[in-house]
Amino acid sequence: MLGGDIGTNPWPGSGEIDIMENVGFEPHLVHGSLHGPGYSGGDGLTGSFMHPQGWSFADDFHTFAVDWRPGQITWSVDGQDYQTFTSADTRGNPWVFDHDFYLLLNVAVGGNWPGYPDESTQLPQQMKVDYVRVYDNGRDEPSVRPTGR
Repeated sequence: MLGGDIGTNPWPGSGEIDIMENVGFEPHLVHGSLHGPGYSGGDGLTGSFMHPQGWSFADDFHTFAVDWRPGQITWSVDGQDYQTFTSADTRGNPWVFDHDFYLLLNVAVGGNWPGYPDESTQLPQQMKVDYVRVYDNGRDEPSVRPTGR
């Protein structure tokens, strides 16, 4: 998710919450991260979760979630919490997760972290999503505000 003010507050100042990242050379491992001013890119706040049987996450559907509360974000896979970060974990840098964010689903190939595609890269790639669900536990009615992005 990216901060809703990214148009006027460039990354990483607007914040980024990675609910789930999975890199092709680690099919059994997923990562959840926070990126903000002073903790971004390779220095983001990151936790990892290994598939309990060591299998590829791409072999079946899974539920990836964040429980986002004021000053605290917890990541889980299939109902099992694996990482919590709080505003105290930013090493004295601003906690920028107290405003609206928008959801972004994407498949990225290459880059600094996984490396660039080569002859071992399996293409084409796809992402299958069964559903996306958003809960706001502070309100009685769901609130959805499309951004048109």
